[in-house]
Amino acid sequence: MEAINRFGELFLEVWKEGVFGLNASEIIIGIVIFLIFYVLRRLFARFIISRLNKIVNKTTTKIDNTVVEVIEGPLKFLPVVLGFFIATSYINLSTEVQGFIDLLNRTLITVFIFWLLHQLVIPFSFIIRNFEDKISKPLVNWTLKGLEIIIIVLGIVAVLELWGIKVGPVIAGLGLFGVAVALGAQDLFKNLISGIMILMEKRFTIGDVILVSNEVEGVVEQIGFRSTLVRRFDSTPVMIPNYKFAEQSVTNYSRRHHRRIGCVIGLEYKTSINQLKKIRDAICLLITDKNDFAKNENSGFFVRIDSFSDSSIDMLVQAFTVTNDWSEFLKVKEELAVSIIEIVEANNAGFAFPSQSLYVEKYPNEKSEIFRLDIFQHRVIEKYPNEKSEIFNPKNTK
Repeated sequence: MEAINRFGELFLEVWKEGVFGLNASEIIIGIVIFLIFYVLRRLFARFIISRLNKIVNKTTTKIDNTVVEVIEGPLKFLPVVLGFFIATSYINLSTEVQGFIDLLNRTLITVFIFWLLHQLVIPFSFIIRNFEDKISKPLVNWTLKGLEIIIIVLGIVAVLELWGIKVGPVIAGLGLFGVAVALGAQDLFKNLISGIMILMEKRFTIGDVILVSNEVEGVVEQIGFRSTLVRRFDSTPVMIPNYKFAEQSVTNYSRRHHRRIGCVIGLEYKTSINQLKKIRDAICLLITDKNDFAKNENSGFFVRIDSFSDSSIDMLVQAFTVTNDWSEFLKVKEELAVSIIEIVEANNAGFAFPSQSLYVEKYPNEKSEIFRLDIFQHRVIEKYPNEKSEIFNPKNTK
């Protein structure tokens, strides 16, 4: 019985003095207060957000809706901060412990503030993206990413300052370390500076078709800090270091105003001058009437008899399409080719093919026979006078 009384006295003594001089009842009540706020954090956030949504839905802008969406995380963290502050305020703490708890409260509040600022970068991006016409889209993305990094770094510095860690000497030490690293990472900084110059000068943007001399030709998919991803037309990705764009010439096909169609039509030598003129004029009229072709001072079209080849009279056709899209360009080019075939056939003319004429002396004092040898290895014998030509295989001749 005496042992039980001593245990009861010891239990009451521990309950009153608690741990580290703290009353156990105060500790339990403080923990309960904190747990209540922790459990109710989701309900608190949903209640606040629902109220804010009713307000922002009445407006026509999307920025305020985005603000409400991104602050959900910090709002869930706010009851935790508030619950910890109220719980620790209820407990009577010693001076030393109270100083440590105050640092924890300041730290939680600092984390909440910088977390909120970090989330607000997303709606702020709507304002920054209004300048995409003046500066490139990748540069805007870099700016927003850099702003997020700056907020995170400032938050870490603020927390370290609260706990008495001086950031100045640390930065100075990192500066010396950075000099040593910079000497061994010159290519990294060279690529970084080149990437910034690419974005500032707008040499190309994501989606452009470019040709880098002696490197690659394809579509730009990503512009990074160190390298740029260009996907070739066979779907192979190629990573190009950014400094290459400063040392090599870059052709941006997406910046051209028009695409050029250039072809040579080979007509038979038996085509008359009148037929040639009609074909030329019909092609000119076709290009003039169609809106698919550009017609201005810098992008004219030409349809002219160009040269006399070995087997054909060559007519040059050159025009520029209004569209710069590859698929549309192929469609216009195909329609032009089909129309030219119809025009040539409508004028009873034909397309020439490579051929040779051989003059063979059969007997003395007799007329020569002309053998025409084409690429199909058939000879065409033109007999005199005014007889039909015969076609036979040279393997059957003696």
